[in-house]
Amino acid sequence: MRYAYCINGFEDFNANIDLACEAEEAGWDGFFLPDGLALEVPNHGAMPLFDPWVIMGAIAVKTTRIRFGTMITPISRRRPWKVARECVTVDQLSKGRLILAVGMGAASDDGGFHKVGEAVDLKIRAQRVDEGLEIIDGLWKGKPYTFAGKHFHVDNMTMLPRPFQDPRIPIWVVGVWEKPKSMQRALAWDGIIPQRYKDWQPFSAEDIRKIRDSIVQQRTGDRPFEIIAGGLTATGPQVVRPFVEAGATWWVEGDMGSLSLAKLRERLRQGPPV
Repeated sequence: MRYAYCINGFEDFNANIDLACEAEEAGWDGFFLPDGLALEVPNHGAMPLFDPWVIMGAIAVKTTRIRFGTMITPISRRRPWKVARECVTVDQLSKGRLILAVGMGAASDDGGFHKVGEAVDLKIRAQRVDEGLEIIDGLWKGKPYTFAGKHFHVDNMTMLPRPFQDPRIPIWVVGVWEKPKSMQRALAWDGIIPQRYKDWQPFSAEDIRKIRDSIVQQRTGDRPFEIIAGGLTATGPQVVRPFVEAGATWWVEGDMGSLSLAKLRERLRQGPPV
């Protein structure tokens, strides 16, 4: 099991970077940032946000060990070739520590969808995620790449340099349990961020065990695959141990806006629950 913390962002730009440095010093394995334009958190209002790719560039050069990424990047409203370039840049800066976590995005909560005319229809967003991921993976190979889809087209494009990581930057995908199409989308890549349908309640260890068993039955080959679990701040290994036994490979904690900067810094300095 590896341990990461996911923050919600703070108005102080440098605080986001400093927290990543403190997480590394305290022994955390990963650090994740939100990726939104105008997110509103229930019961908390508008969330202060900066562009995560700019912040991750700073994190890349100010840390040496910790892995990091977004939680999550809504590929459905992004140009995949731009995301591909951003990822390669940060991955090269960090010497191979980026994780790309993606999903369709919170269309109802992020004004970057419904307030600026981006697609909010679930089917269309799903199609754009599938096409976007295929393009990103294709461009990362560093060879002439062509793609013709319903939403995106690429004409013999070569993108260099390739990512630092080989064969690619790990891609974690949100998979809605037990929606077959959503699960299949996640299983095609490198890790699953399990999510309930229209329900933000965390998964129990038994839920994770069922997801793990389903993954074992459906995936072929021996390529590594991550199963991400998580919940509210935990300070003892007894909280996480059942998830380890159930097959989770990453534990991602998050405060959902409930911690002040001082409290969050205190929690990070305590280190992961091991």
